[in-house]
Amino acid sequence: MKKILEVLQYGDLDIRFNTDIDPVKTPDVITDIIIRTSFTMMTKLWGGNEQAVLAMIRALAIADLGVSVNREQMIRHYDQESAALAESFLQAKKEFERSGGKMMMFGPNAKPVSFKN
Repeated sequence: MKKILEVLQYGDLDIRFNTDIDPVKTPDVITDIIIRTSFTMMTKLWGGNEQAVLAMIRALAIADLGVSVNREQMIRHYDQESAALAESFLQAKKEFERSGGKMMMFGPNAKPVSFKN
Protein backbone atom coordinates (compact mmCIF):
# COMPACT_ATOMS: atom_id res chain seq x y z
CA MET A 1 0.00 0.00 0.00
CA LYS A 2 1.24 3.47 -0.91
CA LYS A 3 0.22 6.68 0.78
CA ILE A 4 -0.73 8.96 -2.11
CA LEU A 5 -1.53 11.91 0.13
CA GLU A 6 -2.17 12.22 3.83
CA VAL A 7 -3.44 15.52 5.18
CA LEU A 8 -3.73 15.87 8.95
CA GLN A 9 -4.80 18.87 10.98
CA TYR A 10 -3.15 19.09 14.40
CA GLY A 11 -4.36 22.58 15.28
CA ASP A 12 -6.07 25.59 13.74
CA LEU A 13 -3.03 26.52 11.63
CA ASP A 14 -1.07 23.26 11.83
CA ILE A 15 -1.92 21.22 8.76
CA ARG A 16 0.65 18.63 7.68
CA PHE A 17 1.04 16.75 4.42
CA ASN A 18 2.75 13.44 3.79
CA THR A 19 3.19 11.04 0.86
CA ASP A 20 5.14 7.92 -0.02
CA ILE A 21 5.41 9.08 -3.64
CA ASP A 22 8.51 10.80 -5.03
CA PRO A 23 7.67 12.36 -8.42
CA VAL A 24 11.27 13.52 -8.84
CA LYS A 25 12.54 9.92 -8.82
CA THR A 26 9.60 8.52 -10.81
CA PRO A 27 7.95 11.29 -12.88
CA ASP A 28 5.52 8.86 -14.56
CA VAL A 29 3.89 8.22 -11.20
CA ILE A 30 1.88 11.46 -11.53
CA THR A 31 0.20 10.39 -14.76
CA ASP A 32 -0.43 6.95 -13.28
CA ILE A 33 -2.07 8.42 -10.18
CA ILE A 34 -4.23 10.76 -12.28
CA ILE A 35 -5.51 7.88 -14.39
CA ARG A 36 -6.05 5.48 -11.48
CA THR A 37 -7.73 8.13 -9.34
CA SER A 38 -10.01 9.21 -12.17
CA PHE A 39 -10.98 5.62 -12.88
CA THR A 40 -11.71 5.01 -9.21
CA MET A 41 -13.81 8.17 -8.98
CA MET A 42 -15.83 6.96 -11.97
CA THR A 43 -16.25 3.33 -11.05
CA LYS A 44 -16.10 2.65 -7.33
CA LEU A 45 -18.34 3.64 -4.50
CA TRP A 46 -16.33 5.03 -1.61
CA GLY A 47 -18.56 3.89 1.22
CA GLY A 48 -20.93 6.84 1.26
CA ASN A 49 -18.38 9.59 1.95
CA GLU A 50 -18.00 10.74 -1.66
CA GLN A 51 -19.31 14.26 -1.04
CA ALA A 52 -16.96 14.89 1.89
CA VAL A 53 -13.91 13.46 0.08
CA LEU A 54 -14.60 15.45 -3.09
CA ALA A 55 -15.14 18.61 -1.03
CA MET A 56 -11.72 18.16 0.61
CA ILE A 57 -9.99 17.43 -2.72
CA ARG A 58 -11.52 20.60 -4.16
CA ALA A 59 -10.58 22.61 -1.07
CA LEU A 60 -6.95 21.52 -1.50
CA ALA A 61 -7.03 22.44 -5.20
CA ILE A 62 -8.47 25.88 -4.41
CA ALA A 63 -5.83 26.45 -1.71
CA ASP A 64 -3.11 25.44 -4.20
CA LEU A 65 -4.46 27.86 -6.81
CA GLY A 66 -4.76 30.60 -4.20
CA VAL A 67 -1.04 30.52 -3.46
CA SER A 68 0.07 29.79 -7.03
CA VAL A 69 2.58 32.19 -8.57
CA ASN A 70 0.66 32.15 -11.86
CA ARG A 71 -2.92 31.16 -11.11
CA GLU A 72 -4.24 31.76 -14.63
CA GLN A 73 -1.56 29.54 -16.18
CA MET A 74 -2.27 26.80 -13.61
CA ILE A 75 -6.01 26.98 -14.33
CA ARG A 76 -5.33 26.71 -18.08
CA HIS A 77 -3.09 23.72 -17.42
CA TYR A 78 -5.77 22.01 -15.27
CA ASP A 79 -8.39 22.78 -17.92
CA GLN A 80 -6.33 21.39 -20.81
CA GLU A 81 -5.17 18.27 -18.98
CA SER A 82 -8.60 17.45 -17.55
CA ALA A 83 -10.25 18.00 -20.96
CA ALA A 84 -7.79 15.57 -22.58
CA LEU A 85 -8.43 13.04 -19.82
CA ALA A 86 -12.21 13.42 -20.16
CA GLU A 87 -11.96 12.88 -23.91
CA SER A 88 -9.87 9.72 -23.50
CA PHE A 89 -12.35 8.32 -20.95
CA LEU A 90 -15.26 9.14 -23.28
CA GLN A 91 -13.54 7.35 -26.16
CA ALA A 92 -12.79 4.33 -23.95
CA LYS A 93 -16.43 4.23 -22.79
CA LYS A 94 -17.68 4.37 -26.39
CA GLU A 95 -15.31 1.55 -27.40
CA PHE A 96 -16.40 -0.53 -24.41
CA GLU A 97 -20.08 -0.06 -25.29
CA ARG A 98 -19.36 -0.73 -28.98
CA SER A 99 -17.86 -4.08 -28.00
CA GLY A 100 -21.03 -5.02 -26.09
CA GLY A 101 -20.22 -3.73 -22.62
CA LYS A 102 -22.75 -1.88 -20.50
CA MET A 103 -22.12 0.84 -17.94
CA MET A 104 -24.34 2.02 -15.11
CA MET A 105 -23.93 5.43 -13.56
CA PHE A 106 -24.51 5.85 -9.82
CA GLY A 107 -24.94 9.15 -8.05
CA PRO A 108 -23.07 10.13 -4.88
CA ASN A 109 -23.93 8.11 -1.78
CA ALA A 110 -25.38 5.24 -3.84
CA LYS A 111 -24.89 1.91 -2.13
CA PRO A 112 -23.93 -1.20 -4.11
CA VAL A 113 -26.54 -3.88 -4.58
CA SER A 114 -25.74 -7.17 -2.89
CA PHE A 115 -25.56 -9.96 -5.48
CA LYS A 116 -25.73 -13.52 -4.24
CA ASN A 117 -24.34 -16.33 -6.39
